[in-house]
Amino acid sequence: MKPISGGEDTFRSSPDMSGTFLPPRLSNLALDGAMAGTFLAAYVALEWVSSIYEYKSLPITPWDPGLGVLFALIVRAGLPGGFVLCVGIIIAEIFVLQSQREWLVIIATGAITSSSYTFTAATARRYLRLDVGLTHLRDVLVLLGAGLVGAVIVAVLLTPLLIAAGQIGTGDILAASVPLLVGDIIGIAVISPLLLRFAFRRREIALGRLLSFAPEGVLYVAVIGAALWAIIGSGGEYGFRLFYLLFVPVVVAAVRHGLDGACLSLAVTQLGLVGLLHLYSYDARAFTEFQALMLVLTATGLIVGVVVSERQNSDRLVREAEARLKEKEAEATQAARFNLVSGMASALAHEINQPMTAARALARSAQHILRTPHGDLMRADRNLTTMIAEIDHASGVVRHMRDFLRRGRPHVSTVEIQGMLEEALTLVRAEASENQIRIELDVSSDLPPIHGDRIQLQQVVLNLIRNAIESIVGARQTDGCIRVVARRLDAPQRIEIGVSDNGPGVSDELAERLFHPLTTSKHEGLGLGLPICTSIVEAHGGRVWLQTRRAGATEFQFSLPLEQSRAM
Repeated sequence: MKPISGGEDTFRSSPDMSGTFLPPRLSNLALDGAMAGTFLAAYVALEWVSSIYEYKSLPITPWDPGLGVLFALIVRAGLPGGFVLCVGIIIAEIFVLQSQREWLVIIATGAITSSSYTFTAATARRYLRLDVGLTHLRDVLVLLGAGLVGAVIVAVLLTPLLIAAGQIGTGDILAASVPLLVGDIIGIAVISPLLLRFAFRRREIALGRLLSFAPEGVLYVAVIGAALWAIIGSGGEYGFRLFYLLFVPVVVAAVRHGLDGACLSLAVTQLGLVGLLHLYSYDARAFTEFQALMLVLTATGLIVGVVVSERQNSDRLVREAEARLKEKEAEATQAARFNLVSGMASALAHEINQPMTAARALARSAQHILRTPHGDLMRADRNLTTMIAEIDHASGVVRHMRDFLRRGRPHVSTVEIQGMLEEALTLVRAEASENQIRIELDVSSDLPPIHGDRIQLQQVVLNLIRNAIESIVGARQTDGCIRVVARRLDAPQRIEIGVSDNGPGVSDELAERLFHPLTTSKHEGLGLGLPICTSIVEAHGGRVWLQTRRAGATEFQFSLPLEQSRAM
């Protein structure tokens, strides 16, 4: 048997709703035949069990579980399932019910019944997009609607056939068709969802889970049995009024276990109800009335169960989405950490390379002076002093940055702005002179001291100045000039330090990604140290920004709030 929609023969719900009750990818016809025979035997056996009485030689089945089994098969397998139903009806009529009707009537009954249910099932699958896993309320309603429409079509088509065959008269239509109609609907409503859910979740069924559910299952059976005994044992109108007792275990099972719990509890309830009605020899009218109540109970249980299952599935999807989100956040955090470390490493390498390069040049100059007869020892001494300062500065950069990364905050001390800037310029003037670049310092006389990390603030200034030097050198300018300005501003009270140069400026593209780690361009260096400068200044409560970017007047500024400086 092949599914009507093709695709994978699986038991799971999927967008193309493929799958059958048959094992995946069956190509062996003998095995197909064995499976068809199994369903056929199940149908015939259930017809024998559920046929309780006759009306004018017509078998009256107030509950048709065999139809529920094969309707589920038709929903999954399509036309082959309809063929099994047709054969099953013919066999049951002849060998189980021992019907005295003519062969043509029996064959026509089987053909009408199977084709009607096959048509409604195919319509539900193909046009109403029925998900055979019944994972949504809409799918349950579509399944019940398809069963109801199929039962109505069967009743409408069989009635003229039976009248023409002389089986019933026009006055017998209601008495014969209503029990059959209710029985077919009940069989589909109780058995078909149970089998479809079993097929959908069969891979999840494990012995351990069944054993853990056993005590609760026994309790449900006991409660349902007690309620049925009270209902049937009371008899008459009082028994009908007690029928609401059955809602309690069915609804509780549906709330606790969703649609699966509802299907199992309804199957137990239906089986117990039919057995007791048969045991106490209730007539056809009582059967029909009880089955009408059972139909209401079935609809209620299935709707509650599928709503609970939808909620459980939604919660599960939310948890899975949250887990995926946390996983992505962890990956993003790790990537950001690597990015930060990479940017820090690049920035540190850039910053350390400058003083070490200067120290190397000073050392070679001092070495050359000392090797020259009658060399300028005072100059060699100055070079060695500056070299030691450069090495100390590089060491301080590494030490303070390491402490900053460990603590997440700067090492606070009192910092004189002018002294900090002059010391920074001392470290960079030799490099600027080698490249014929003039450096000017303009500091207001009213600048108060601040509290902050002297080495880190000095590093920010050095980074901005060296970026300017690289920019001017890269443009091959011979009249380079860098100006460092420090001012006190109010509202809010702050100190702003600016580093401007007459270099080639900053392009629009570079300006957009200037503060990103590892940003490079011919304005080399601008992106290498700015991210770490931003971290340092922000740790002091300030900010860094590009004030102007036009050629000949490029200026970077950063601010340090006086209030926060005092509070640090």
